[in-house]
Amino acid sequence: MGMRWDGQAVGVDDGALPGLPRIGLVRSVRSPQFDGITFHEVLCKSALNRVPEAAALPFRYTVNAFRGCSHACRYCFARPTHEYLDLDSGTDFDTQIVVKVNVAEVLRRELRRPSWTRETVALGTNTDPYQRAEGRYALMPGIIGALGDSGTPFSILTKGTLLRRDLPLIADVAHHGPGASVAISLAVGDSDLQRDLEPGTPSPQARLALISAVRDAGLDCHVMVAPVLPYLTDSVEHLDTLLGEIAAAGASGATVFGLHLRGSTRGWFLQWLQRSHPELVLRYQRLYRRGAYLPPDYRDTLRTRVAPLLARYGLTGRAPTAGVGAVSQTAAPACPTLF
Repeated sequence: MGMRWDGQAVGVDDGALPGLPRIGLVRSVRSPQFDGITFHEVLCKSALNRVPEAAALPFRYTVNAFRGCSHACRYCFARPTHEYLDLDSGTDFDTQIVVKVNVAEVLRRELRRPSWTRETVALGTNTDPYQRAEGRYALMPGIIGALGDSGTPFSILTKGTLLRRDLPLIADVAHHGPGASVAISLAVGDSDLQRDLEPGTPSPQARLALISAVRDAGLDCHVMVAPVLPYLTDSVEHLDTLLGEIAAAGASGATVFGLHLRGSTRGWFLQWLQRSHPELVLRYQRLYRRGAYLPPDYRDTLRTRVAPLLARYGLTGRAPTAGVGAVSQTAAPACPTLF
């Protein structure tokens, strides 16, 4: 076993991955348990990321243990961030996962600085902290421990059922420490569409069970029903069914908003649409003809459609701290300092 891993160490920059050595590449590893995925282990110099004020986000600090995400969501707004590593925002984003193996240690050091004012830190603002890589590297317990021990409140947004493993730690910080909040992302209730659109994510049923597990741990659980996909998941029938299931699972509130297609994410998503729903390509091109965001009249229609459903199911509670949902509603440019 040791020899097999040793043979995959990257000792020199041979030009094959020109962006990675710049961020502290230690080695690149492949494992039979993660078919098709390469983990690029790096030593990060900083863990706390200050969000640029121009981003106009409701949080000022983030921590991200990973770059890239094996959830492989076709619409992921964070895809362009991989281009800063000279990797592509399509298949590379899904399969070339950067792992900050020392992130908890660096974070603990940064949180001890006298200048740290214990502002809320958002986890899950770029790629999912509970994607499959977390099962191998187990970085989140150290991150949660560092934040809790330093008196720093935090929020987590995830699609990953691996969150269950850390619920006792999170609940302890929420109830006896500085405070913690959890939100689950669940936007597609149709299992067939979900498997095609988000092939690396847990099923809708698994995430509904996760919502219940969060509540059973004594925590509120907000749900991000985002992004809603025009002509695919925006019908009253789909939203009514999904929000009803979310409420039945025990969610304390939900936030709903539509898809945006920024940068190279647009091309990647439209390629998928051409393969899976070619009849919708022209409609999407018209809808997004002026840029990355849905036109105001569509957003108004969606808001009008959703408001009575949220009221009916008692899901009008606001998210305690915004995570990915807030990022994906903004026009802020993706930038390496944020992630």
